Amino acid sequence: MQSLSLANALPTVPTLRSDEQLVASALQGEQSAFEAIMRRHNRVLFRAARGVVSDDAEAQDVVQETYLRAFTRLRDFQGGASLATWMARIAINVALDVLRKRNRSVPLDSHDLDHEPSPEHMMSFSAPAGVSPESVLARTELRALLQSAIEGLPPIYRSVFILRAVQEMSVDEAAYCLQVSDAVVKTRYLRARALLRDALGAQIEAHAESVFAFAGERCDQVVRHVVAELQQRHLIARH
Repeated sequence: MQSLSLANALPTVPTLRSDEQLVASALQGEQSAFEAIMRRHNRVLFRAARGVVSDDAEAQDVVQETYLRAFTRLRDFQGGASLATWMARIAINVALDVLRKRNRSVPLDSHDLDHEPSPEHMMSFSAPAGVSPESVLARTELRALLQSAIEGLPPIYRSVFILRAVQEMSVDEAAYCLQVSDAVVKTRYLRARALLRDALGAQIEAHAESVFAFAGERCDQVVRHVVAELQQRHLIARH
């Protein structure tokens, strides 16, 4: 019996392409590359948008517009920042544009807002009365409390907290996205944590990674919408 070589006996494992490889393929109009970029970075862009706008559906619209802006100027991506950080910065600018159009401007770069939180504002994040310590520590209830508390933060603090604690960006990456200094990021992050700590105590960051998930149908909707727009703009071929 003819023996099989090891190469033939083992199944081929697909190689995961880097962002740089995906960008190169996308610039050639490869639809699968655009889709792979979106599925890889949907969550970080959704979280970046959600740090500015206060509605999930609005954040999804921001993500879709972010991809269209990023993909139409993909040749401008030079690799100085990671692809995720580069697109997150675009997402934040798109989200700010949305608020400006609705006369709800949020000056994320304003130093005038960098003041100590007032006692009244701190009280607004208190845990609901009558909630037992056991139920607060339950993961599902804690996540709901945490997400509600984060949503209640002023955008100037919420945006920093989501980038740093939820998305786990470095100080430099968050500063790049928000177009502020490292010192401003550090100050606002500490103040955001102070606002949240009274409501949720020491459990807050232990479960932060699980909130504002972006998957399933929302993820698929973004991919379908952006691919259709790219086909209409003749950036990728129709099948």
